[in-house]
Amino acid sequence: MHHRKQEGDAPQTRGSVIRWARFYDAVTWIMSFGRAAAVRRETVGLAGVQPGERVLDVGCGTGTLTLLAAAKAGPDGEVCGVDPSPEMIEVARGKAARTGAPPRFEVGVIEDLPFADGHFDLVLSSLMLHHLPDDLKRTGFGEILRVLKPGGRLLAVDLREPENPVLRRLLMTLFLHSHARSNPRDLARMMEEAGFTGVEWGKTRFQLLGYVRGRAA
Repeated sequence: MHHRKQEGDAPQTRGSVIRWARFYDAVTWIMSFGRAAAVRRETVGLAGVQPGERVLDVGCGTGTLTLLAAAKAGPDGEVCGVDPSPEMIEVARGKAARTGAPPRFEVGVIEDLPFADGHFDLVLSSLMLHHLPDDLKRTGFGEILRVLKPGGRLLAVDLREPENPVLRRLLMTLFLHSHARSNPRDLARMMEEAGFTGVEWGKTRFQLLGYVRGRAA
């Protein structure tokens, strides 16, 4: 059984937590050279969100991807976003309120997801896993597996280390925290170790981004 934290508890995480939520969308637009929206659309496309599905966006930030997933899941779906930053969740809730969109946003951490076992059809992760040390990635994959239904899917889009050393140095300069090293192949191995099946990884059409996906056994 998984016991949900009481409302008001402050979840703790060893991953990086972004506090500057008010500027996040503008900064990501600049750092992606104006392609942030296209990245989100590709993520939803790779995930294959279906009408009526229950979807969780882990590390949802300001909720942009969560809102796109909700549009695909439709009125019969259930979509929720969690992030360890209360500031991010406040901005995400504001977006949902302005648009009348149905997603629910909660403060939560990947190592202790506040949901029942086997609740979701699909879990999304977008540009979040590189914020975590490797042992926390492994714990997070175990938690994601727990909240997925049998046969449920995980799709993560994240940074990948480019082969070009100049681009690799640029990547490390842009993402100034100690966990910025990221490789879809390594993430795929961790997912398999956690118990996911049918794991596959590859490149996206964006040079510095890759994806990994798999299913709950």
